Amino acid sequence: QVQLVESGGGLVQAGGSLRLSCAASGRIFSRSSMAWFRQAPGKQREFVAFITSGGGTYYADSVKDRFTISKDNAKDTVYLQMNSLKPEDTAVYYCAAPSRFLGTSPSMYNYWGQGTQVTVSS
Repeated sequence: QVQLVESGGGLVQAGGSLRLSCAASGRIFSRSSMAWFRQAPGKQREFVAFITSGGGTYYADSVKDRFTISKDNAKDTVYLQMNSLKPEDTAVYYCAAPSRFLGTSPSMYNYWGQGTQVTVSS
């Protein structure tokens, strides 16, 4: 059974930075691809970024050049460094692991963390 636990959310002013962490257990992490999604109130869950088992990365256009996804295989942890935050980045952020294939649709992921709230004030 895969377990994912996010941390690092909080309240930050526009232009500020936060780093989210997601600790994974129950899976060979070094061979795993992982992703971050977010969900704002009243909106659908949306893709933010993913990282492949080999370290390749892909980002949503809305966060490209501001957010960086990385993973530490020794710590079984994936990170999301968020810089130049905007009020529209306010959401609950989730890490996720795919059942088989990596992609940008939430339906491709069957392992989810509980989420961590990020609030960006203007």
